[in-house]
Amino acid sequence: MAKILVADDDGVQRELMQRALLADGHSVVAVEDGIEALQRLSSDSFDLLVSDLDMPGLDGMALAARVAPVMPKLKVLLVSGLGDELKRAAGFPGDRVSTLAKPFTLEQIRMAVRKRLAA
Repeated sequence: MAKILVADDDGVQRELMQRALLADGHSVVAVEDGIEALQRLSSDSFDLLVSDLDMPGLDGMALAARVAPVMPKLKVLLVSGLGDELKRAAGFPGDRVSTLAKPFTLEQIRMAVRKRLAA
């Protein structure tokens, strides 16, 4: 299974995503902001980054933009409850980034991750 980094400043959402992905057999590291995610990405390798778009410090879009040039194989799934943020993320160049609207069910996050990993 995949090694996944989850970044979300909402502790409940972060825990739900982590549990759902662990149940699918993935190895999951969960962090609470984009800066911590960037530190983890620079010290370890991951197959997928699942990040909230709206986080303090370094948001999901900025995080994806920073890692794209140096980690070309890293796939990204951006999640948000803000429609405007999802529209902005949909404009990310290339096909490495996909989006998922909050709120989502556990099955929806699991399916979105499977789809992103298979792409």
